[in-house]
Amino acid sequence: MPRKRVLITGATGYIASLLMPALRERYDLVLIDAKAENRKGERVEGISVVDLVDPNWAGYKEHFQGVDAVVHLAWKPRSGAPIEHFGTEKQNVEMAYNVLRAAYEAGVHRAVVASSNHAADWYEHNQIHARDLDVVDPYMLPLSDNFYGWAKATYEHVGFLFACGFPVVRDDSGEEWLLGAEPSGPRMGVVMVRIGHPQELHPDNYGNDPQVFKRVLGAYVSARDLTQLVIKAIETPDIENENGIPWHVVYGISDNTRAFWSLANARRVLGYKPQDDSEVKFRDHIDGFITGESATGGVG
Repeated sequence: MPRKRVLITGATGYIASLLMPALRERYDLVLIDAKAENRKGERVEGISVVDLVDPNWAGYKEHFQGVDAVVHLAWKPRSGAPIEHFGTEKQNVEMAYNVLRAAYEAGVHRAVVASSNHAADWYEHNQIHARDLDVVDPYMLPLSDNFYGWAKATYEHVGFLFACGFPVVRDDSGEEWLLGAEPSGPRMGVVMVRIGHPQELHPDNYGNDPQVFKRVLGAYVSARDLTQLVIKAIETPDIENENGIPWHVVYGISDNTRAFWSLANARRVLGYKPQDDSEVKFRDHIDGFITGESATGGVG
């Protein structure tokens, strides 16, 4: 079987650094980002520098030609007060559209997009921690109380449009769509991965705050579990949902004892089988901090 050709955006970033060792072995990669160097200042082999915020997506469409799948990880960082984040996050939404549009026009079969747990973080902030809700399901209405989460939820909806396909209009009026025609153009499979907390855990990294540490124990995703999930999102042949649309939102976390986000559809649709559990992997840090007679962080 020929190797798949996979394009990765944001290829110099942190998430890409976790995925690329396994993906390089498995696929022929096309790598693009807004810069050529990673966080360590090292040039990433095979990188092409592309400004994906540029609305002229046709100017970089050649990178998408002959590609089987796109993994969209690129993201423009924000700064300033939270109320000022809209402008930057709006550009991130536009970038996601540009990537999906270029992929769609190139006939790419599958797009895997880095969403975030923050797409529905209102539930966590206001119900999970108050113990009014046990688990957030990926198909609950995505509600966020910040512009970062708003942008990620918007990614998910934009991805849904490309998974539905678009009406083929006969002129520029769009009249066929206005009359309520069903989408008749091609559909692109889209998997939105709400990535959890992809970092190794130690109480010192969280100010020895027990509430924060308990939270990241539930949100943790190991590099090998995230890699497995992305590979399955690329390769699962049929991802149609119950409505016949090849689109899913899945949470990207490990098999954590303290998980508060559902992995049900990731397991059912993609066959995801996470291998790690933060409760086991970080047992030495939990003992004496969260549990045990001398625990300083409190049991919970």
